[in-house]
Amino acid sequence: MTDLIETLPVIALRGMTILPDMVIHFDVSRERSIKAIEEAMLKDQRTFLVTQRDPQVENPGSEDLYRIGTIACVKQVIKMPHSVIRVLAEGLERAELSQFHQEDPYLEAEVLRFEKDTELQNLPESCREAMARNLGETFQMYCAENPKGGKELARQVSQEPNLEKLMSQIMINLPLFYEDKQKLLEADSLSDRYELLCLLMNKEIEVMRFKRELQEKVKNRVDKNQREYLLREELKVIREELGEDNLLSDADHFREEVAKLKASKEVREKLNKEISRFQNMGMNSSESAVLRGYIETMLELPWDKASRDSSDLKRAEEILNEDHYGMEKVKERVLEYLAVRILTKKGSSPILCLVGPPGTGKTSIARSIARALNKKYVRISLGGVRDEAEIRGHRRTYVGAMPGRIAAGMKQAGVKNPLMLLDEIDKVSSDYKGDTSSALLEVLDSEQNSRFQDHYVELPMDLSEVLFIATANDVQTIPRPLLDRMELIEVSSYTENEKVHIAREHLIGKQMEKNGLKEGQLTISPKALEHLIHSYTREAGVRQLERKLGEVCRKAAREILEQSRESVRLTENNLEKYLGKPRYSYDMANETDEVGIVRGLAWTSVGGDTLQIEVNIMPGKGEISLTGQLGDVMKESARTGLSYIRSVSGSYGIDKEFFREHDIHIHIPEGAVPKDGPSAGITMATAMLSAMTDIPVYAHVAMTGEITLRGRVLPIGGLKEKLLAAKNAGIKTVIVPEKNRRDVAEISAEIKKGLQIVYAEQMEDVLKIAFHEKA
Repeated sequence: MTDLIETLPVIALRGMTILPDMVIHFDVSRERSIKAIEEAMLKDQRTFLVTQRDPQVENPGSEDLYRIGTIACVKQVIKMPHSVIRVLAEGLERAELSQFHQEDPYLEAEVLRFEKDTELQNLPESCREAMARNLGETFQMYCAENPKGGKELARQVSQEPNLEKLMSQIMINLPLFYEDKQKLLEADSLSDRYELLCLLMNKEIEVMRFKRELQEKVKNRVDKNQREYLLREELKVIREELGEDNLLSDADHFREEVAKLKASKEVREKLNKEISRFQNMGMNSSESAVLRGYIETMLELPWDKASRDSSDLKRAEEILNEDHYGMEKVKERVLEYLAVRILTKKGSSPILCLVGPPGTGKTSIARSIARALNKKYVRISLGGVRDEAEIRGHRRTYVGAMPGRIAAGMKQAGVKNPLMLLDEIDKVSSDYKGDTSSALLEVLDSEQNSRFQDHYVELPMDLSEVLFIATANDVQTIPRPLLDRMELIEVSSYTENEKVHIAREHLIGKQMEKNGLKEGQLTISPKALEHLIHSYTREAGVRQLERKLGEVCRKAAREILEQSRESVRLTENNLEKYLGKPRYSYDMANETDEVGIVRGLAWTSVGGDTLQIEVNIMPGKGEISLTGQLGDVMKESARTGLSYIRSVSGSYGIDKEFFREHDIHIHIPEGAVPKDGPSAGITMATAMLSAMTDIPVYAHVAMTGEITLRGRVLPIGGLKEKLLAAKNAGIKTVIVPEKNRRDVAEISAEIKKGLQIVYAEQMEDVLKIAFHEKA
């Protein structure tokens, strides 16, 4: 018995079984298997090949392997790329896995060879002859049914006189699954192996016959040259034979979807035409995938599918007031739209453009409007979009073509009347790929967008029921034709009082929830909140304020956990403990009236600010110096102001030679900050005239307005922000152009409270208020 037991390196095979007398190539890549091959080559080239039960197992143990395998002799080893070894091995004899000796660095096991089977010698000669003939005839039948088998192979195998070798040759040449080969390998006796082999061959013959019958049926239906069509018909016949004819092909499925689609006749005809093309096209064709994507996109678009808008005016107003404080113009316009919609049952959707500084709630109000009107909400960010195809889509002839952002937004919404937010429309740009803003003209023109053409879709889309809301920070950068198609609504900066309300009603609760604080664990006193807004933030919106409140919440959360406190109270006195020293201080009005120093008002992207303009007169050659990083517009305003002063110099007792013998230096502090804009003309002119005439300017007066050569005062923009800045700086009197009177009327009383607003039409009106003496 001991001569039947051997210790051999073991190689676990995945998805294949090696039989005795079989010569086969196989690749080895696992580290343990490679080391087992190396060990076999160092000894007698013999190894034990056994099949894994589950091919997916990477490092099989004894329980993952079949017990019966084949002792094989390694004939050749070739190293391949990527650490792969190709092995040529010959199966010698069956053996049983007894026990493992080791699993690392390679599998090594004790295998039990089987004793020589004496059953064959015990069988009568006539029985052996009958078995051999039966096997040979059955194998010839198999080769006849299988054209790939070959008559020569059938003849060679059938002439083998030895029954055992005949069975081995048939098992080797029969294309069986590895599970069936394993069953043959595990058969205990020759008769068991014979019966199983006959059964498997007869099964293969039946499958081949049935397959031939199916092919003959299919050949009657189709042309011999249409190979791909043949395969589809063959699949159809198979389904019929299996009773699964209820399974639909992709084309049939698409046609069913078209039948259910709410769309016009034009859309249905186009889709059915494309489905027919798809059906007659090979499944492996690259155009087939393109057509499939196009059909699926078209089926997902909401051609005539619409959602029902809310008709509850009061509920809409409640939602808008609940989500946002202030923004009266925006809310009023939305409620007007809803009222018209209720009365007319349809009404054209307006195209609104919310213009204002960052952080003032333009994007979030659009989401609230969608909720108030019960509309689907889709946001499309246009910041940095350069390619016209981003809007209109790519033509289907291009590789990787896809619909544009508008069509994709409609697909996302799933209805044809969503609220579509075009975010940052002022930041679209153009390059050699086309003008993006021009592509948006068709989208935002209520006369054209009922038949919007997307290059990918190729059919007109109805955008007339879409409620478009655009947002922008600066109107100046929006092209004029695009601006003409939108209804502008200004979302202006918030006052400090409005910021207090927004923080109390929205931001504090939101940040407490975000940072895990419960109600009552953090309280902020009114004075502390006002001081936080005034000294720690400088912005038009509330983003920085929200960040600061988040910082307070985080520090409070840590304090509650570390010091086991029940709650934290933020007051004006302990604000510095949580946020550090105040970051901002407003440039307050001067305490004394001075010559050549005038306070101007400016608009910035984060709200309003005050600028102190200083002018010095010194002996020289009549040159003018401008410092403080002034832009071209402000430089021109300064020269215009100087020309006006020279024209009226006689009225103020200025000698004619003064301008030749003196240099004028105009400076605006904070030289590192660029400054430009058409609203400092009267301020610079007043400062120059004050320095020339030695007349002091009232410290409590600030002004804004542009000047002409004849001394007329021109209107300016950003008045609300400028008045806010003047109020914060402690200014009492503000001079504004006469033509801005109607803008002042629209500003809330809260901002104007405590300010004396004086209107000026000519430069003389400005000087009467600003100078100590009557000019």
